[in-house]
Amino acid sequence: MRTKTVVVLLIALALASVHLAEAQQPTKIPRIGYIDGGFPSTNAARIDAFRQGLREHGYMEGKNIVVEYRHAEGKLDRLPTLLAELLRLKVEVIVAGGGGGAIGAAKQATKTIPIVMPMAIDPVGQGFVASLAHPGGNVTGFATLVPEISGKQLEILREVVPNLSRVAVLGSSTNTANARLLNEVEPPAAAFGVKLQYLDVLGPKDFEIAFRAAVKGRAEAVLVLTGPVVNSQRKQIADFAAKNRLPAILPFPEYVEAGGLMSYSASVTDMYRRAATYVDKILKGAKPADLPVEQPTKFEFIINLKAAKQIGLTIPPNVLVRADRVIR
Repeated sequence: MRTKTVVVLLIALALASVHLAEAQQPTKIPRIGYIDGGFPSTNAARIDAFRQGLREHGYMEGKNIVVEYRHAEGKLDRLPTLLAELLRLKVEVIVAGGGGGAIGAAKQATKTIPIVMPMAIDPVGQGFVASLAHPGGNVTGFATLVPEISGKQLEILREVVPNLSRVAVLGSSTNTANARLLNEVEPPAAAFGVKLQYLDVLGPKDFEIAFRAAVKGRAEAVLVLTGPVVNSQRKQIADFAAKNRLPAILPFPEYVEAGGLMSYSASVTDMYRRAATYVDKILKGAKPADLPVEQPTKFEFIINLKAAKQIGLTIPPNVLVRADRVIR
C-alpha cells in the first residue's frame, strides 16, 4: 500500500510540475509589420489612427502586441528591402499603408503572410484582390475609390470659382490606378460643361512645368489625383498653386495641412483606425481571402482659409459652412 501511495504521489507531483511549467510559459506576443512609402512625420495622423484602432481592440504596443514600423521616406525603390526586413522578423500580418506602392510591393514580397491595406484606390483594377466581396488571396482592407467623389470635387470647384469652364487635372501615368481615376472625373466634367486639361507628372521636376502648362491652357482651377509621385510633393503642389493663383482641390487632408486650398475625400484616419479591425480578425484566425474589402463610409471636406487669402479667393459662406474642418 505504501508503495502504491508513493507512486500516486510521484505521478501527482509530475503532473503538477507540467501544469506549473505550462502556466509559467510566456504568452506569445503577436508581431505585425507596418510599412508605407512616406515619412513618419507626414503620415503621423494615419499612424495615430491605426494605433487608436489597435487600442480599441485591446492591443497595447509593447505589452500584448509588437508593431515594426518601416517608412520608405519617398524612395519607393526601398520598399522591397524594408519588406525583406519585416519578413526576416517573421511578422504575422503586414499593414501596407500609403496607397498602391506599398501594397504592390508587399504582395510581390509574400503570397502567404496576410496583408491589410488601409486604403487602396482601385484594388481590383490594380490587381491586389480578385473582387471586393471575395478578395481570394492574402490581401484585404479598404478601397477608397467611390465614383461620387470626383463629381463632388468638381461641384465644389464650381461653387468657389464662378463660371468655371476649364480645369487642369494633375496626375501621374505611372500610377496603376490613374486611368481609373481619370475615367471617374470625365463624366461629371462633361455633365457640368467643364473642359479638362490632363497634365502628367512623373517626377518632382515636372510640377513646375505642369503648372506653367495649366496657366498657358487658361485653366481656372486644378484637380489633383492621388498617386505615389503626387503624394510625395504635397508642399510643392500647394506652393505652385499659390504662386499661379489657381484654386486647387486635393485628394487628402494632408495636402491642405501642407498649405493647399481644400480637399474632399474619404476619411483617411477613419480607414486607418478601422484597419486595426482586420488585423484583430486575422490574428484571431480569419483568412484575408474571406474578409470582404470595404468601401469608406465617412467623408471629409477641409478648407484652408490662409491658402484662399493667399490667392485672393473668397470662399462662399454656403460652402464654408459645409466644411468638416477649417484651417484659419
